[in-house]
Amino acid sequence: MRLPEPRGPVSATLITLLRADTEPAPMPGFGDGDPLVDDDLQLTLTICYELHYGGFDEVDDAWEWHPGVLAVRAEAERRFERAVRDLVGSPAPVPAAEIPAALTALTAETDGPSLSRYVQRHATLDQFREFVVHKSLYQLKEADPHTFAIPRLTGRAKAALVEIQIDEYGSGRLDRMHSELFRTTMRHLGLDAAYGAYLDRLPATSLAINNLISMFALHRRLRGALAGQLAAFEMTSSLPNSRYGNGLRRLGGDAEATLFYDEHVAADAVHEQIAAHDLCGGLVAAEPHLSSDVLFGAAAAEALGGRVGRRMLADWEHGASSLRPGSPDLPVTDGAVLVGVAG
Repeated sequence: MRLPEPRGPVSATLITLLRADTEPAPMPGFGDGDPLVDDDLQLTLTICYELHYGGFDEVDDAWEWHPGVLAVRAEAERRFERAVRDLVGSPAPVPAAEIPAALTALTAETDGPSLSRYVQRHATLDQFREFVVHKSLYQLKEADPHTFAIPRLTGRAKAALVEIQIDEYGSGRLDRMHSELFRTTMRHLGLDAAYGAYLDRLPATSLAINNLISMFALHRRLRGALAGQLAAFEMTSSLPNSRYGNGLRRLGGDAEATLFYDEHVAADAVHEQIAAHDLCGGLVAAEPHLSSDVLFGAAAAEALGGRVGRRMLADWEHGASSLRPGSPDLPVTDGAVLVGVAG
């Protein structure tokens, strides 16, 4: 992945340092705006976190643990975590046996606008492409953040997470990895399936939900929140993915194009039970003090994910793109519904 274009003084300074491979200079401060929609802060966090995944083509791997970069990340995380906690509060802890019910209540569908229903029934091909681009930064590394938690768990919770991850990684088959299935969907839509290709087009709200998961993943103290986030993701996946798949079929997508969504309808119906009962329930049974953290992680994921969906729907309602202006451009609908994928 290439380094993105800066979105403010902190991300600009960080990008310059990483590209020039020089010692960090004094960093400017973040602004006083809402960290959840601050493009400069969210892009800075994204850059810092990506150093722990695949990195950037023009950045030396030694920057991953550089004290100067970690200091910038820590300040951004402090602001970000505080804003998330202000948004969702601190859920009251419950006993391990009540964790699945509490997660079900947190993730119940509301009567508000539904992104998945809109995509199923009304989205144009251009809007579906935008939807996929919003999801791409996460889906192209779908299982990777949660893998960080495996050595931080024990017993029943660890076994449950490994069981989920085995499916996410296609049981060892490259072509069945969920990230590869998503890449195939992108190609059918005429999109660039390279990881991070559309980073410059993603607004702060979409970066924030990805950064939330990485923040939970990279801090042992937040392992409970990461488990709760994964449970919320799995528990709200089957029905929306059924709708997304049907929406893509409505637009002309064939079985290969929709396989990513169809796979999640079946897999996540099982994963939600494992995540709620064995992962989160097992974790709280072993470490009762993490109960509130598990519920916080689920609530935070729901809140930030909801903001992404509402932002997309609002933009589309006004006839606008939900992506930031810039490059690369998305394909223009020209009569052909979907492109074929050779090989």
